[in-house]
Amino acid sequence: MTGGLGFIGSHVAAALLEKGYTVHLVDNLAKSSLSRLSDLQNLYPDQPISFTELDCTNSLEIDALFSTLDVEGVIHCAGYKSVQESIANPLNYYRNNLLSTITLLEACLKFEVPKFIFSSSATVYGKADSPMVEQSPIGSAETPYGETKAMSERILSDTQKANPSLSITALRYFNPVGAHPSGLIGEGEGSGNLMPAILRTANKLQSSVTIHGFNYPTKDGTCVRDFIHVMDLAEGHVAAFESEHLGYTVVNLGTGNGTTVKELTTTFERVNRITIPVNFGEEREGDLPSCYADVQKAYEIFGWRASRSLEDMCVDAWRYECFKLRMQLKN
Repeated sequence: MTGGLGFIGSHVAAALLEKGYTVHLVDNLAKSSLSRLSDLQNLYPDQPISFTELDCTNSLEIDALFSTLDVEGVIHCAGYKSVQESIANPLNYYRNNLLSTITLLEACLKFEVPKFIFSSSATVYGKADSPMVEQSPIGSAETPYGETKAMSERILSDTQKANPSLSITALRYFNPVGAHPSGLIGEGEGSGNLMPAILRTANKLQSSVTIHGFNYPTKDGTCVRDFIHVMDLAEGHVAAFESEHLGYTVVNLGTGNGTTVKELTTTFERVNRITIPVNFGEEREGDLPSCYADVQKAYEIFGWRASRSLEDMCVDAWRYECFKLRMQLKN
């Protein structure tokens, strides 16, 4: 499980541990913290969780690790994911996101690992109309981050064609938010995503949430997104891993419902009874007016669909934030 201590990776690890899998976590800690390992161990005290700090772009370290493990499959979530950061520093994104994928694929072939699950993104659809369907051709992804996902998918597809014994699934995420219902793990503060900004505002660490753009052709002028609870997303990875589907396939992970950015903030206010001041900024490069998924394929192939509500996402995110505050006061 690469990126195993990051936001997505740690929740996927939790979903795997919940089902009794033996999980080996890999992370270079560039965008995460070792404290997340302790959080996972507190969640699952009876299950040993092994961890190696390494960079997935380092083929020597990856090969050395694979040689010590009996690997049934790889779930690859180690990748930089900030759209705005990728625009400012594209070479860093191309190097990390592409080379890590290539290095892991080479290890899978060398050590005869039969299954590879890849963390992709709805950004590969470019400016496609919503609901976005997997059959659509990969478009211009608009940003370097999105291009790394689109290019990685091409690498995955070509690799699988040349190596039919390797089954590969690319999971195209929409907008994961929320936290584990225990409150022990959640999204890190370093993210530029919307929910961390809402949480910082709720904690009085910043004065307001900035919503970028207010004249989009949507019901309230703010962007429409497909927000999915991170535990639904995590369980989607488990369903993909357990699937007997062979070959190469791409699958959307979303709810199929479009929610505006403003609706997310007002839902958070309502369910947590906290006022979230909002101000409106300029539209950002690469932002689409509307982006939500067609989710039928995930159900047809994996028997999976999202089950948690927008309210669940907001309640669980705030529960995790309150847990962090209690730990800070305790220390």
